[in-house]
Amino acid sequence: MKVRHAVRAIMLDDDDRILLCRMALGPPGACLWITPGGGIEDGESKSEALRRELLEETGFVLGSLIPPHVWRREAPAPPGMIGYDATVSDFFLVRTQAFTPRGALSDDALAAENITGFRWWPPAEIAAYDGPDVFSPRDLATPLAALLAAGVPDTPLLLAS
Repeated sequence: MKVRHAVRAIMLDDDDRILLCRMALGPPGACLWITPGGGIEDGESKSEALRRELLEETGFVLGSLIPPHVWRREAPAPPGMIGYDATVSDFFLVRTQAFTPRGALSDDALAAENITGFRWWPPAEIAAYDGPDVFSPRDLATPLAALLAAGVPDTPLLLAS
């Protein structure tokens, strides 16, 4: 079984808003909102991959900080992910002040990765959202509320696929 391993950042600002990337994927007329991050390259550790992905996509410099590992999701590969049978995504909590994302990648390079924008979302807006867009994880509001209420878990929470 060929598995794609990825890292993702749950970037929370001082108001507990979460930074999400808008991707030109999802149902027709909608988009997908996903946490910044991406695949782990050969020879990279999870923390190295997270540093690289955050710099490329958002311009955020993680430095030597190793953020807490709070969630893990194991799922079948989506239909468009050619060559993989499954995905494993590890989510890390990154606390920061709000900033305007501007990654090291050019707009064309971001567009090639289907990233079309960013937004800081208040958790209550995610929980109340009933529009056509999709969040990833789909029930993002539930584990996010638990994280904000209980803090960093002793072991990563396994999210539903």
